[in-house]
Amino acid sequence: MKKMFLSLVAIAAAVAAIAQVQSPDQFLGYQLGTRYTPHYRIVQYFQHVAQQAPEMVKLEQYGATNEGRPLLLATVASKENLANIEQIRMNNLRLASVAKDKMAPNENAPAIVWLSYNVHGNETSSSEASMMTIYELVNPNSAKSREWLKNTVVLIDPCLNPDGRDRYVNWYTQVLGRNVNPQPIAREHKEPWPGGRSNHYNFDLNRDWAWQSQVETQHRLKKYNEWLPQVHVDFHEQGFNEPYYFAPAAEPYHEVISKWQREFQIMIGKNHARYFDQNGWLYFTKERFDLFYPSYGDTYPTYSGAIGMTYEQGGIRAGLGIINEDGDTLTLRDRVLHHFTTGISTVEISAQQANRLIREFRNYFNNAINHPLGEFKAWVVKNDGTDRMKRLKELLDRNQIDWSYASGANLNGLNYFTGKNEAFKAENGDVVININQPKSNFIKVLFERSSNITDSATYDITAWSLPYAYGLKTYGVANYITAVTRTAPAVSQPAVMANAYAYAVKWDGLNSAKFLAAALQKGLKVRYAEQLFNSGNESFEKGTLLVTRAANNGKPIQQLVEAAAKETGSTVYSIGSGFVDRGFDFGSDRVRTINAPNVAMIYGDGVSSLGMGEIWHFFDQQLNYPITLVSANDFLRDGMNQFNVLILADGSYDFFSRKEANEELKNWVKRGGKIIALENAVAQMARAEWGIKIKDGDDKKDEDRKDEYASIRKFENRERDWLVNSMPGSIFRLELDNTHPLGFGFPDFYYSLKQDGNVYQFFKDDGWNVGVIKKNNYVSGFTGSVIKEKLKDALLIGAQDMGRGQVIYLADNPVFRSFWENGKLLLCNAVFLAGQ
Repeated sequence: MKKMFLSLVAIAAAVAAIAQVQSPDQFLGYQLGTRYTPHYRIVQYFQHVAQQAPEMVKLEQYGATNEGRPLLLATVASKENLANIEQIRMNNLRLASVAKDKMAPNENAPAIVWLSYNVHGNETSSSEASMMTIYELVNPNSAKSREWLKNTVVLIDPCLNPDGRDRYVNWYTQVLGRNVNPQPIAREHKEPWPGGRSNHYNFDLNRDWAWQSQVETQHRLKKYNEWLPQVHVDFHEQGFNEPYYFAPAAEPYHEVISKWQREFQIMIGKNHARYFDQNGWLYFTKERFDLFYPSYGDTYPTYSGAIGMTYEQGGIRAGLGIINEDGDTLTLRDRVLHHFTTGISTVEISAQQANRLIREFRNYFNNAINHPLGEFKAWVVKNDGTDRMKRLKELLDRNQIDWSYASGANLNGLNYFTGKNEAFKAENGDVVININQPKSNFIKVLFERSSNITDSATYDITAWSLPYAYGLKTYGVANYITAVTRTAPAVSQPAVMANAYAYAVKWDGLNSAKFLAAALQKGLKVRYAEQLFNSGNESFEKGTLLVTRAANNGKPIQQLVEAAAKETGSTVYSIGSGFVDRGFDFGSDRVRTINAPNVAMIYGDGVSSLGMGEIWHFFDQQLNYPITLVSANDFLRDGMNQFNVLILADGSYDFFSRKEANEELKNWVKRGGKIIALENAVAQMARAEWGIKIKDGDDKKDEDRKDEYASIRKFENRERDWLVNSMPGSIFRLELDNTHPLGFGFPDFYYSLKQDGNVYQFFKDDGWNVGVIKKNNYVSGFTGSVIKEKLKDALLIGAQDMGRGQVIYLADNPVFRSFWENGKLLLCNAVFLAGQ
C-alpha cells in the first residue's frame, strides 16, 4: 500500500510539473495567429516548455545563423523514452547500418518523426504552429498525445530560417495599422525587395539540403544525419489563393523511391483528409510538388530512407489576413490551425504505424547495401590535381557518403565526358565510391548521368550530376572496386625559396583565385601568363599567376606570398630566372599585369535576390574579396567614378530601356569599365543594342510546317502544353576557347546548367565566342522540344571589347546555388583576368 501511495505521489508530482507549462496563448499574452511572434519569443517559448517539462522535452541549440540567431531542436518524448533517448538514437542509426559500434539493432523501438518549420522566412504560419504543436504533445490533458509518444519520438525545429523570418515579421509589424487591411493591394501585402523568403545571403534554404552551402543547412544536416528519422515533414506556404497541399506528392517520383515510401504518402494523406473533411477545409494532393530534385526538405530525407513530405498552406504575404479570389478572408489563425492539424496528424499516423515504419526503414537500408539500384556498382573520380577534388570530397563527407582512394587497378568503365566505355587505370589519388553502402540511393541520384523522368512537369531543375557540376572526369564501373585505401597519397610541396626571381601559382582552380584575391589585398603586384611556359622541369599552363620581385620592390614578397598561400591552400613554385625554357619571358607583353578590380553589383527591385545572393555569398564567404552592393541609381550617379567592374545578376534592369542611362553606361565601359552580365541581363543587353544578338529558332520551310490542326489545344492539357517551351534546368556541353582568359584553367569544354532558352548569335569581328553550344551537345535533364531545337550553333559565353573596356556575357549562372562548383573559376576569370 505504501509503495502504491508513493507511486501515486510521483505521478501527481509529474503531472503537476507538466501542468505548469503554459499554452502559447498564455505565455505570449495573445492568441496564436492574431499577431506575429518574433523569433526571439519563439525561442523563449520553447525554452519555457523545456524548463517546465524536462521529463518530456530536451532542447538544444545546434547552431546559429549568419546574423547570430539560435537554431533550435526540441526532442519530445514520453518520460521513459526521453530518459533513454541516446540509446534510442544510437539504435536508430544501427537500424540504418551507419552506427560505428556495429551492434545489432532492436526493431522494437519508437519511430522518429522530425517536423521542420519556416525554411522560407516569409512563409510564417508554420513557426506559429510549431508552438501549438509542442504544447499539444506535452499537454497533460491530451490522452492521445500520451499514447502517441509511447511509439514515437518527435523532433521539432521551430524555425529553419530565423533571419528571413525576422526580416519579414519586423517589416510587417512596422507597416501594420491599427486594424488589419485584408485588401491584397494594401501595403502590408506588398513585401519589399528582397523579401523574407531567403536567408541572410539571399539563398533559398529549401534548395540547399544536399549542397549545404549555407551555415544553417550545414548545422542542420549534421544534426539530421545523427538521427536519420523515419518521417520528415517540411512546412511551407504557397500563394494565398491556393488551399492546402499535403501528400501524396505529384509525379515525377524518382525511380529510387520505394514502394513503401509511396504507400505511406497515401496513408498519411488519407489521415490528413479525414481531419480536413471534418472541418470543411479545402485541400489538394498529387499535384505540383514532385519528388525529384535531390536538395529539397522532402527529397533529401526520402533519399536518406525517410518518408519525406512537403505541406503547403496558402498564404505567402497574406499577413494577418487577406481576401482571396473566392472572396473569403484567409487569416493567420486559419493557416496556423491547418499546419497544426497536419503536424499532429503526422504524429498520430506515425505512432499507429511505428512497427512497420521501423521494419521498412531497416529493410530500406538493408536493400541499399545488399541490392543497390542503378547501372553502376562503383564510380572512379579522376584526380586532376586541382582543388575541385578537395571540394568534392568535402561534399561527400558532409553527406556521410563513404569513399576511398584508389590503390592502383586497371579497369573498364563508362567515361561520363565521352559517353563511351573505356579501359582506364585507377591511380593513387583517384577517388572510389562503391555503391554498397547506406546512402546508395542518394549516391545514385547525385551521380546519375541522365535523369529518368516519369513526368516532365517538374517543380525544379532536372539535372545536377556531380561529375559535370565539378568538371571532374568520372567513370561508372559495373563491378565493385576492392583495390582501395583510406590513406591519402603523399603530396610533396615545393619549398618557397628566399630571393626567388618570381613566385608562380598555377591557375587551375578556386584556390588559385583565392590566392590572387589574397595577394591583391596584401598589396602585391600580380601578373598572369597568357601562354604556357616551362621553367626548369616544371610546366605552367595559361593563366599562371606570377609575383615578381621586380614589380614588388621593397616589399617582403616571400612572407606575403607564403601567407597568401597558407590562407588559401595554394601551391607556390619558386622561379630563379625570368628567362623561360619555353614560352614568353616574364618581361613580355604576353605576361600581363592584373589590376585589382573594384567590384560593384546592383541590388534592388527587378534584380533576382537569389541570383544576386549567390554571387554576394561567393565573394564574401568563399573568395574573400570585397564586393560593394549598390542601387542602380547610386551606381549611375556616383558609382561610375568608384568602380571599374559591374556585375549584373539575373534580373530586370530598367536603365537598359532608358536611352540616356543606357548610353551613359556604354560610355563608362568605353572609358575602361567592365560589365559582367548573367542570364536575363544578357538578354536585356541584346535588346538594348549592346552588340550581342539573340539567336531565334530556325525558320522551317513551308513543306516542313506541321498541320495547322496541331495548334488546336485541349483546355485540360493547358498546364502541359507549355512544356515544349520549358527549360527547368538541364546540362549542356559547351565547346570552350581556353586560349581566351575567360577559359583559363579549363579544358576545351565546359558543362553548363541551362535554365532558359536564351542563346545568342556568334560574334563576327567585334567579340570573342568563348563558350558555344554546337549540335548534339545535350547531356542531361528535361528540355522542351521547341527549345531543344533552338539550342545549337549558338553563343553562351562571350566577351566583347568596347573602347578601353569590355563586356562579359554569361548566359547561364556559373555559381548557381553554389553547387555548380566548376563555374566558380569561370566567374573569377571574368572578374580578374578578362580584359586586363
